[in-house]
Amino acid sequence: MPKIIVYNNDTDKMEVYYRDISERMPYNVDRTLTVREFKGASSSNTLWTTKRTMTSWNAQRALYGAPIPVGYAFRRSWEGGHAGQSQHYAGTAFDVGQRWTNREREILRTSAKNSGLWSYVEPVSISPTWVHFDRRQSPPACSSGGYPLIKRGSLSVYVLIAQDDLNTLGYGTRGLDGIFGTGTYNAVRMYQASRGLSVDGIIGCNTWRSLQENVIGTGRTTTTID
Repeated sequence: MPKIIVYNNDTDKMEVYYRDISERMPYNVDRTLTVREFKGASSSNTLWTTKRTMTSWNAQRALYGAPIPVGYAFRRSWEGGHAGQSQHYAGTAFDVGQRWTNREREILRTSAKNSGLWSYVEPVSISPTWVHFDRRQSPPACSSGGYPLIKRGSLSVYVLIAQDDLNTLGYGTRGLDGIFGTGTYNAVRMYQASRGLSVDGIIGCNTWRSLQENVIGTGRTTTTID
């Protein structure tokens, strides 16, 4: 049974749920998004997202007033399938409407842009055959966009990405819980030292770039935590 870790933006806490793939996602209403749809082709049995992402989906689905077929939502960095600091690895993004007509996609894209629910809605020039929207956290650590800076004391799905990356690369964080504690701090410092990065225990632009470049698409390793 899949384990779903949810960052609750309202309480600033990480929550854990166990749901069958046929059940609705935590915080989803009217069963418009099942665990199977969110999980998609991911081989992972541990998934994560945010309460804010789920409530944005609920509101978008209500605005659209009809089913929205999900092509891609969650992936883990070592599974690949998306580039760089993709919000799919954070569990905050949806690629939908792959089998729709251009007109249908444009109606949803316009609705998503006008709704104010999403941090980013991809323009048609980038994704002409699907609609991408996500509920990313800002500001990004890199001026070009991507993930936010995280450090000791941070709680978020981005901490989960970092822990997943570090564990997969052999730098044990002593858990996969989204909480940037001592184990994660020490693992970050060891990783930074091994890569010639500034050893400060903070995951900013350069450390994010290094982690993602080294882990994306590598596949599960013997040190990956699931």
